[in-house]
Amino acid sequence: MKAYLGIDIGSISTKGVVLDGEKNILAREYLWTEGNPVGAVKRLLAALRSQLTGAEVVSVGTTGSARKLIGVITGAAVVKNEITAHAVGTLSLHPDVRTVFEIGGQDSKIILLDQGVVTDYAMNTLCAAGTGSFLSSQARRLGVEVEDFGRIALTSQNPTPIAARCTVFAESDLVHKAQIGHSREDIIAGLCKAVVTNYLNNVAKGKAIRPPIVFQGGVSKNVGVVRAFEQAVGHPVIVDENGHLTGALGAAILARRSGKEAPFSFEIAEADFKTRGVNCGRCANQCEIICVYRDGKLLDAWGNRCEKGTVKA
Repeated sequence: MKAYLGIDIGSISTKGVVLDGEKNILAREYLWTEGNPVGAVKRLLAALRSQLTGAEVVSVGTTGSARKLIGVITGAAVVKNEITAHAVGTLSLHPDVRTVFEIGGQDSKIILLDQGVVTDYAMNTLCAAGTGSFLSSQARRLGVEVEDFGRIALTSQNPTPIAARCTVFAESDLVHKAQIGHSREDIIAGLCKAVVTNYLNNVAKGKAIRPPIVFQGGVSKNVGVVRAFEQAVGHPVIVDENGHLTGALGAAILARRSGKEAPFSFEIAEADFKTRGVNCGRCANQCEIICVYRDGKLLDAWGNRCEKGTVKA
């Protein structure tokens, strides 16, 4: 049976999905990137291979911040940006979606669609305030597991106002509110509300938010943030059980649509991959060329802004 592999490689987490020809999920995996995208993909492939029986991957798609690197390693037929991959993945689950909220570990985005076509989008990649890493750091400060944030937030009757436009200010404000006697559940509910306020005032500023609304990314698993979104926008917010895998799902669908098929082997999980940055120095651009090697052999290189820095495998 032919199968299609999609990989979403982010700064915090790495996601993988294998689909059959009818878009049914045959295997799925979600794990931490841990600052090593190549190592994370190796672990991802090993986990996906253990779930597959009687299926042969014939095409690969990659997305996410390290999509180019992982695309080279896996021989991907499709390497797409996150907006396209998330839109395609979301539409496969919710064909009538109009608005997509996505909050990941270190960035967030909004995608607006009309009749299945992306009409507008925005991303925030400059500040960690209002992202998963922001909530994780505050959870450690409060001595609470971030997985429990949502449950605790729902017990609050009076969320504490938290200034969350900046991570540094939010932390100092949180400490101050705790010192003057605000309860832990109110502070946690206030943090969830602050994430939503930050998102709507920055990422979604000036955007026409229309239902149906789908919320994705790791933060979508936080029921406290989901409730805060619903209260803020006045509409139900859908969280799909596979919402954290949507980017990988979209990448797999795009690989299938491409029609490009080639033999793929999970054995690359055992191969030795190395990356090296080289300063060109052949012109004023001073480009940093990224070279990728497999078992000592150059696979690909990129980063040059003129032909003087071209490196060919």
